[in-house]
Amino acid sequence: MEVRRARSDELGACADLYVRVLRDTFTWLPPDRHRRDDFLRAAKDEEIYVAVEDRAILGVAGFYRPQNFLHSLYVDARGRGVGKALLDHVSAVAGGPVSLKVQAPNLRAQAFYRREGFVCTEHGRDPGSDVAWLRLVRAKRAAQG
Repeated sequence: MEVRRARSDELGACADLYVRVLRDTFTWLPPDRHRRDDFLRAAKDEEIYVAVEDRAILGVAGFYRPQNFLHSLYVDARGRGVGKALLDHVSAVAGGPVSLKVQAPNLRAQAFYRREGFVCTEHGRDPGSDVAWLRLVRAKRAAQG
């Protein structure tokens, strides 16, 4: 598996993976809330990284460098180390501690991030949203193989 910056011609496939994973895992939200255009709009300001194997995109991470903020991490192939590989890559290229927000109902993601050294630093709810979130922070770590 290779983790690298996504090419512009791969962004559509990244957006499709984003929508597919959200609809499969974010069952507390209506499926139509997850739109490919949301990913593509955010990708204009973010560094998009992909985990690729045999030319197939297994996972995607959106990183907003000015704030060392991991905006998205979505994996199609769970249980294969794809999420960890993407997370370690982003942490290695970040200019400091990486932070992210995870929705409170997303217990699987919270457990993953705890295992990977993230700690909760804040709880909140966006204006107009009915879903609470947790802000998690990870100290800068070298990529692990």
